[in-house]
Amino acid sequence: MGYKLLVINPGSTSTKIGIFEDETLLFDETLRHPTEEISKYNLIVDQMDFRKQLILDFLKEKNFDIHELSAVIGRGGLLKPIPGGTYKVSEALLQDLRIGRQGQHASNLGGLLANEIAGPLGIPAYIVDPVVVDELAPVARYSGLPELPRISIFHALNQKAVAKRYAREQGVPYNSLNLVVAHMGGGVSVGAHSGGRVIDVNNTLDGDGPFSPERTGSLPVGALVKLCFSGKYTQAEIAKMINGKGGLNAYLGTNDMRTVTKMAFEEGNEEAENVFHAFTYQVSKDIGAMAAVLCGKVDQIILTGGIAYGERVISEIRERVSFISDITVYAGEDELLALAQGGLRVLNGEEQALDY
Repeated sequence: MGYKLLVINPGSTSTKIGIFEDETLLFDETLRHPTEEISKYNLIVDQMDFRKQLILDFLKEKNFDIHELSAVIGRGGLLKPIPGGTYKVSEALLQDLRIGRQGQHASNLGGLLANEIAGPLGIPAYIVDPVVVDELAPVARYSGLPELPRISIFHALNQKAVAKRYAREQGVPYNSLNLVVAHMGGGVSVGAHSGGRVIDVNNTLDGDGPFSPERTGSLPVGALVKLCFSGKYTQAEIAKMINGKGGLNAYLGTNDMRTVTKMAFEEGNEEAENVFHAFTYQVSKDIGAMAAVLCGKVDQIILTGGIAYGERVISEIRERVSFISDITVYAGEDELLALAQGGLRVLNGEEQALDY
């Protein structure tokens, strides 16, 4: 008998859950939360009991006995900066999730829900590789202004999962490899992995690195300052431009790269074609930068995230960066499996659960 795991990944308007037996998915479901239901709650943490009951009701409908579970694993939230790994849910961790140590986000509910369900069952609750994983080398923290150190917020869960998958497929330890991993989804993060740590990566949440479907990435600083003080926009409006209405949305009014590809190469939209090429150009440029971080000693470049399904995107990036290293593509992001694998590594004794 393998380990049976409940995995919980809360989003702003949904909660994705999965039941795994070891790495085999037995079933999963996306529990949708209508806006009118979510809007009843002033704070994200106030949604916990509501979401917990939906999860338990669904499992009951599936005739799944929760007493068969070995552990519950939740998505990590906006905690303090921490190294990558699987963390035991502790009171200190729960407290920081409740208050939103680095901000309010639905992912903060992951550890809270895991604890609420695991506690009465007497089984462990974990989180795995939250977005605040911070393993930056000291030199990578310098920005050019002491008041604004560079920080690490990125797609740690998927970046770590695909890096470890590649290492496993090669039959070598993850910490023996130098990898450049580019995650391309609603945001884009490009990380340099060395010695089992992500020693440099762009802050994907707050405007750094390549532009993406919804985010601006890095901007001309002087022009941004003038825009901020033009009197035309509030701070909240500028923040929404940077994260939400930026990137593909700003140029073309869509956050779907498939739509952009169709506009560019089937409908003859010249601006869409220019934006498409600019996207692959910027991702490639950051891959090159991370190769420099690794002194050119790159064992593999890994392309992942939903946009990695796009053959033309991959082809253009490959054309620019294949001189650096060979390229492996793991399209999509199987976050439920990545969470399950993080829990399994602890249960199987491959890793020690970390203390927050």
